[in-house]
Amino acid sequence: MTEAIPSDTVSLEDRILGGLDAEQREVASNLNGPMCVLAGAGTGKTRAITHRIAYGVHSGVYSPQRLLAVTFTSRAAAEMRSRLRDLGVGNVQARTFHAAALRQLQFFWPQAIGGVLPNLLDHKANIIAEAARRLRLSTDRASLRDLAAEIEWAKVSMLTPANYLENAQGRGTPGGFDLTAVARVFQSYEDVKTDRNVIDFEDVLLITVGILQEDPKVAATVREQYRHFVVDEYQDVSPLQQRLLELWLGGRDELCVVGDASQTIYSFTGASPKHLLGFKGQYPSASVVKLVRDYRSTPQVVKLANDLLGSRRSGGTVADAAWAKPLQLVAQRPTGPEPRFMECPDDEAEAAVVAGRIRELIDAGTKASEIAVLFRTNGQSEAYEQALASAGIGYQLRGGERFFARKEVRDAILQLRAATRAVAEESTKEPLGQLVRDIVASLGYTDAAPHSGGALRERWESLAALVALADELAISRGPEFTLMEFVNELQERSVAQHAPTVQGVTLASLHAAKGLEWDAVFLVGLSEGLMPISFADTPESVDEERRLLYVGITRAREHLTLSWSTARTPGGRANRKPSRFLDGLRPDSVLGASARSRAIPRRKAAAPASCRVCGTMLATGAERKVGRCSQCPPTYEEQTFEALRQWRKDEALSNEVPAYVVFTDATLTAIAEARPASLEELAKLAGVGPSKLEKYGEAVLAVLVENGSA
Repeated sequence: MTEAIPSDTVSLEDRILGGLDAEQREVASNLNGPMCVLAGAGTGKTRAITHRIAYGVHSGVYSPQRLLAVTFTSRAAAEMRSRLRDLGVGNVQARTFHAAALRQLQFFWPQAIGGVLPNLLDHKANIIAEAARRLRLSTDRASLRDLAAEIEWAKVSMLTPANYLENAQGRGTPGGFDLTAVARVFQSYEDVKTDRNVIDFEDVLLITVGILQEDPKVAATVREQYRHFVVDEYQDVSPLQQRLLELWLGGRDELCVVGDASQTIYSFTGASPKHLLGFKGQYPSASVVKLVRDYRSTPQVVKLANDLLGSRRSGGTVADAAWAKPLQLVAQRPTGPEPRFMECPDDEAEAAVVAGRIRELIDAGTKASEIAVLFRTNGQSEAYEQALASAGIGYQLRGGERFFARKEVRDAILQLRAATRAVAEESTKEPLGQLVRDIVASLGYTDAAPHSGGALRERWESLAALVALADELAISRGPEFTLMEFVNELQERSVAQHAPTVQGVTLASLHAAKGLEWDAVFLVGLSEGLMPISFADTPESVDEERRLLYVGITRAREHLTLSWSTARTPGGRANRKPSRFLDGLRPDSVLGASARSRAIPRRKAAAPASCRVCGTMLATGAERKVGRCSQCPPTYEEQTFEALRQWRKDEALSNEVPAYVVFTDATLTAIAEARPASLEELAKLAGVGPSKLEKYGEAVLAVLVENGSA
């Protein structure tokens, strides 16, 4: 039964709920009991849940101190807190799972464990390196990164070194090591942490879960403190985070979750949409609301996004069961330009064409900060950095130096803080934006951007971002918003790494772009092997790559360009093909002359072939490489395949590259099954291009001869 609303209901509803659409209003006004919000990209989910919290607090249904809003990144939590402050409920806690758990752990550690809480480990690499050295295993930067990711996956999946091996089958060779070696490194890593008296971020969740499970008094205290929970991006919850949430709830159902299974792109970290999709089963009385009105993107962009998900073919029983039926977005914005599809002769030409198009957009009035170039891997950024620099266009590489760590930003905050007392004593009525401009002018800020690039331009862009933030907050918080409050806001944002917008084109990976949006988006490098990535060799992993491209498409508000190149280097062999995900989406009229000449054969090749064993249609590139579906047994000799894998591992270690860079598992399988006897036969296999044939061909044939297969 819903609690009574105060007598000023009409004015309260107008103030908090007035600007919401029917579905958002349903989310915001139904305050009790479990609720599941299935929210598509650009449908205003954050608006809906922040207004729900504000309406609940202002109406007296929620106590602000007893509600916890949880999300997955510090930036998202900071954005939610900012919106809640604007709605007059700034005392509501909005945190990440880790931040909320750490705060509880710091409070309860003395009484539940005793002593001083161990130091928190910022990075795993050094500890893992020492753990590997104890085992006399050789590692490099890439293998350390892969081992760290694997240990994180194991811990959020609530695995221990003792049961890792039996639960990690099929996960390949993390860091180039077999799973037995990974389990040993995992145990050694835990031993090193114990010796140094440190814990990692996953330990924060694990220890909090342990305390809540084993100490009824602590659990009762936490459940008394928090009565209502809101969880954003619920499709990204891991088994460990889900367990923590269940312990917080303690059997209660005052929970609102928000998510979109079609934006599940972090399964490699342990994220799973099964809790979102199974919410109604866990809470039969739950209200389920679908947000499908897309306010972000034009109808043209929305149609492309819908078509991308709608064109997915069956990937087999297991993959189909894991694929959630997509929400069908309905565009609310006026019509806009059609998405552009561009084929380029090589990577350098693609970057140059993209830089030229960006220059056109900027000259036509689009801000550089409202433009993004998104790619599958960070290694693709260099060509675009060079092309933009050559075109005199500023850019920021997302994932580079943190905004608040920049020297000019630190200096500016010190200057602003020092100026607060003088401003207060003078009782100045000067607008906040102008005050900030005057103060940071001594650090090199001017109203007009410098014509030069490099460090000078980057410094100006950082200061300009602070000025723009001051202008923005003066509008949203009102004319009474003071310089001191602005400095405090900067301090809070610094802790949360909630950086303001920098005036430059954003370069980012598709994963890093999640949760962001721009007026113009360039999705680049959309060729087979990059999208989907070459090591996506199962139907489920290919589906995740499709969702990743969907996330990229839905970042665009108005202008969207999708591009690929047919060769890696100028003058190189044009053997690249556009991503299979673009089949049926790109109009034939945009194909280049070379593509048009082979358009019919390409389309024919893109259609799924049938398994040579059982006749089932093949759904993935890996299956098409070997001509056999994943359900049918391999036809190679185990000794031959293992010999090829050992050769690949040795080759990868000697060249300090991941194993898949040499050959993917699918290509090794194709080689073992085909047993080529010459370089000509080897060249016919998918995944063996001219450069790999030249580099590895003779060695591969030698391995086959040694094992009696050639």
